[in-house]
Amino acid sequence: MLGLLLTSRARLAGGREGRFWLVGAALAIGGTGIWTMHFIAMLGFSVAGSVIRYDVPLTVLSAFIAVVVVGMGLFLASYGGERLGFLLGGGVLTGCGVASMHYLGMAAMNMSAHVSYDPVIVSLSVLIAIAAATVSLWFTLRVRGALKIGGAALVMGVAVSGMHYTGMYSMSVTTHPELEPISGARAIDLLLPLIVGISVITVGLLLTIILSPSEKELRSEAAFKARLRDNDEGAPEVDLFGTPRG
Repeated sequence: MLGLLLTSRARLAGGREGRFWLVGAALAIGGTGIWTMHFIAMLGFSVAGSVIRYDVPLTVLSAFIAVVVVGMGLFLASYGGERLGFLLGGGVLTGCGVASMHYLGMAAMNMSAHVSYDPVIVSLSVLIAIAAATVSLWFTLRVRGALKIGGAALVMGVAVSGMHYTGMYSMSVTTHPELEPISGARAIDLLLPLIVGISVITVGLLLTIILSPSEKELRSEAAFKARLRDNDEGAPEVDLFGTPRG
C-alpha cells in the first residue's frame, strides 16, 4: 500500500520530483514488499535431516534485483503513459526480474541436500510473475483513493504470494546420506538486520509522505497555477505607464 501511495504522488508531481517518488515506490514495492515477503516465506522452509544456511551476498543481491527491476518497470510504465506497449514491456521486465530474485534467493540456501526443479512449474511461476507485475503496474499508474489503493495492495499481495509458492512447489529436495559442513548465516542472524532495515525504510518513506503536501493540496496548487497562467495569457499588453497598448 505504501508503494501505491508513493506512485500516486509521482503521478501528481511529475518531472524530476516525480522520479524521486518513483525511487521511493521501488524501495517500498520491491524491497519492503516483494522481497521481504519472499524472504520471510523462505524462513518458514525446512528440510528434514538438514539445517539451512543462507549465502549472505546472494541474499543481498536478490534484494537489490527486486528493487531495481521494480524501479525499471515503474519508470517504463510511468513514462509510457497510456500506451499498452510500455505497460506490457514493464510487466515482462519486472515479472522476469522478480522471478530471478525468487530463484536466486532459493539458490542462496545452503543445505546438505540436492535441489532440483520441475521446468514446467518453473515456467508457470514466471508467467504468474509477469501477469502479477503487469497488473501491479496498471494499479500503480491508475488507482486513486485510499479504499481503491487498499484493494489494489491486497490483489498485488495475493499475486506475489501465488508466484512465490508456485515456485516453491516446483522444488524437489533429496537429502544427502552423510551430513556435510554447511557454510553461511543462520536465519536468526539475518532476521534482526532485516527487521531494523525494513523499519527504518518504512518509517522514512511514511514520514516523507506525511510531511509532504497531500494529494488534495497538490491538485489545488496545480489548479491555482493553471488559473494564474490563463489570466496572464489573457491580460492585455501595457506600456511603462500601465496604459494598454493597441
